Amino acid sequence: QVQLVESGGGLAQPGGSLRLSCAASGFTFSRYRMSWYRQAPGKERELVAGIASTGITNYTDSVKGRFTISRDNAKNTVYLQMNSLKDEDTAVYYCNAVRFPAIYWGQGTQVTVSS
Repeated sequence: QVQLVESGGGLAQPGGSLRLSCAASGFTFSRYRMSWYRQAPGKERELVAGIASTGITNYTDSVKGRFTISRDNAKNTVYLQMNSLKDEDTAVYYCNAVRFPAIYWGQGTQVTVSS
């Protein structure tokens, strides 16, 4: 069955870095657009970054220049490199896979930025 398993979350200090990974299985990973979303307490889930099957990427303005999304189709894995972390990056981060009409979500991984 389809699985998206996130890892790499945890506690980081402001200015620090974390790398999230999302291992996919159960579908043809290379054909899917992969994205990272996040949801902070009391806020709606928002798109952080996406990468198309072509490799084209997009980012929400608040993370441009700090976060990098990448994919390894041989490993069925998408990554989110997060640098220069800020307190406001604290959230649960979710992996997402889309290829119309299919859409899949991971279970989420907590990222906490605090000194």
